[in-house]
Amino acid sequence: MPKVSVIMPVYNVEKYIAETISSVLAQTFTDFELLVIDDESKDRSIEICESFTDQRINIIHQKNRGLAGARNTGIRHAQGEYLAFLDSDDVWLSSKLEKHVLHLDSNPIVGVSFCSSEFIDDDSRPLGNFQIPQTKNITPELVLCRNPISNGSVPVIRKAVFADIEFTANFYGNDEKFYFDDRFRQSEDIECWIRIALTTKWQIEGIPDALTLYRVNSGGLSANMMKQLDSWERVIAKTREYAPDFMAKWESLARAYQLRYLSRRAVRNKDGKAAVQLVNRALASNWKILIYEPMRSLLTIFAAYLIWILPRGLYNSIENFALKRTGDRQRKAIAKSNK
Repeated sequence: MPKVSVIMPVYNVEKYIAETISSVLAQTFTDFELLVIDDESKDRSIEICESFTDQRINIIHQKNRGLAGARNTGIRHAQGEYLAFLDSDDVWLSSKLEKHVLHLDSNPIVGVSFCSSEFIDDDSRPLGNFQIPQTKNITPELVLCRNPISNGSVPVIRKAVFADIEFTANFYGNDEKFYFDDRFRQSEDIECWIRIALTTKWQIEGIPDALTLYRVNSGGLSANMMKQLDSWERVIAKTREYAPDFMAKWESLARAYQLRYLSRRAVRNKDGKAAVQLVNRALASNWKILIYEPMRSLLTIFAAYLIWILPRGLYNSIENFALKRTGDRQRKAIAKSNK
């Protein structure tokens, strides 16, 4: 049996899929299977997958169920002790699996291992910025409010964790075991991470390396901010059902952080009006984000109002300068953490 099962949902990603698969096959850790889940893709994605001859690749076809449904199919077929997830438009550095396997082998109480990410554009060019989450002392409230796992291409998770959170439901005409909740077409990952944090004893812990290249794609699911907020609210409603006391304490703060995050996305999309509305809603939900993360919150407020009132050219010059400074600071932080 392979040590690791890599689970890759595929749906209409013909532009990226060859690069994504190549990044898996280039891993320095080689004891893995790659489960390509064809979620009824309509373009040439699966044809491209079939052009690879590596015996570790297994292509599984299914009717369209969305990202959560494709991941669940992968989990059901996985033979590995560890399950690694990779979205089919993202890329891994070659040492990713090796470092996560070492992390999990060395820490038997850690159930979820994750890493930092570097942003790339539609043409795989580095954008110079990173997601650098907190890696230690991951509490349920941190998962709810700040989602340190950050995106679906960073976690490597023990299969035993999924055994602890599985549930049986009839979503498609017969009883099946589920892990991610197929009812969510967005926010399915954070819903799962919250459930792991609240209902199991497994620890969630990160390693500081930026081992995932996360593609910023305005055409992706996260582009529609209001739909994303709506799906997040559905996650909150579900979590409230089984953890009412926990949610009573942390819900308003979590909503403030989510609204602030969406405001930052609106800034990146150059939508000043939406950015201002969202950051104002964040402060109304829980103004204490100004105390807990003053710099990040103030920068979001300033950026939202600046893009709303300044000429586009002037704002772009300010933004480019700020992003370069941030990227330089993040690279230094990553280098320092790896010493």
